[in-house]
Amino acid sequence: MASGFGGLSMMEANRRLVEYANKVMEAISAQNGYAMRDLLAVSSRSSVCNTVAVALDVAKDATRIMKQMDKHGQIVDMLVQHMRCMQSFYHKHYVDAYNVLEKSANAFLQEFRNWETAWAMDALFTVVYELRTIAEMADKEMAMNGRIPDKLKGAGSFLMKVFGTLAGKGPKRVGALYVTCQLFKVYFKLGTVHLCRSVIRSIETARVFDFEEFPTRDKVTYNYYTGRLEVFNDNFVAADQKLMYALVHCASTKVENVRMILKYLVPVKLSLGILPKESLLHKYNLQEYLDVVQALRRGDVRLLRHALEAYEDEFLRSGVYLVLEKLELQVYQRLMKKIYIIQKQKDPSKAHQVKMEVVVKALKWLEIDMDIDEVECIMAILIHKNLMKGYFSHKSKVVVLSKQEPFPKLSGRPVNS
Repeated sequence: MASGFGGLSMMEANRRLVEYANKVMEAISAQNGYAMRDLLAVSSRSSVCNTVAVALDVAKDATRIMKQMDKHGQIVDMLVQHMRCMQSFYHKHYVDAYNVLEKSANAFLQEFRNWETAWAMDALFTVVYELRTIAEMADKEMAMNGRIPDKLKGAGSFLMKVFGTLAGKGPKRVGALYVTCQLFKVYFKLGTVHLCRSVIRSIETARVFDFEEFPTRDKVTYNYYTGRLEVFNDNFVAADQKLMYALVHCASTKVENVRMILKYLVPVKLSLGILPKESLLHKYNLQEYLDVVQALRRGDVRLLRHALEAYEDEFLRSGVYLVLEKLELQVYQRLMKKIYIIQKQKDPSKAHQVKMEVVVKALKWLEIDMDIDEVECIMAILIHKNLMKGYFSHKSKVVVLSKQEPFPKLSGRPVNS
């Protein structure tokens, strides 16, 4: 027998492909979801994927080999496509890998619908994950070749079909949240986050779902993404609740996951007037927030602006730049509070009267040039937003602060409310 790729004979290649197919059939017969999951993995560069890919390089066509298993029908069709996916992925032909995986995934979903129990849920999760992951890789390949990427969008359509399969009564519904989270990843990647709303409504209003019965892993991911959506909508109280849920229930050993949650939770907390400890920012490599926090502590407008400029690209990518930009009002509040404290130490009887020229001088010391009219405008906004209690005397150019709690605490209240 002639040797093929890497010294592998045709006979040995055929034997390996048949062995792989038999293992899949055995997993289905035994309803062994874990074994099925491992056999369908592709992008993890598993030894199974590599073995099948190399064997198929020699055998050329799996269809002929699979004919002997014809009694299994739909599963055989699925396996032929799945083997081709493994082969294409092995050779880094990601568009080809995605195209055959989509056919394999649809065939698998059809079989999954026919199975009464949820034994194959882990295998379905693998198919869903692989389709999304390889779709992203295929889109990059298409973009590099000057083509319009469309595979991830296609993966999103398939995931919606999977969600529809799981969104009913019965044991399979417990998998719906995992698929929802995969859909979130697709929509966030494509910049079509508005599509998340319909899936969220299904999860949160449908009577067939009990949120607490979903796995903790999926609940953490779900709250992370819905928390991010609330950040985009400037709904910081709701964002705080969701992101805190994700943080509290996230395994502390998953350091990178904790960091990703904090990346959005920190600006939410800042917007609610809660400053994190510097040690926390250092621990989770969130140095981009260090100067932002310092600016809020000191009332240093210049430092805040410098921080936003230094990490502008990072903040824009994360979608938190506008959130952080709005913190400038809190910085002005802190500056006014410091001026008030200094005046109180010098002359307690006049501490509540702050002249505009004093504020102008303080800003000039921070290298920020503003005239009295501009400062007056900022004072009016602080009073309007209830960041400062008092009134403005236009005639004497003085802010007269309330003698009782002139600087109300935010206490978890968003500044822009």
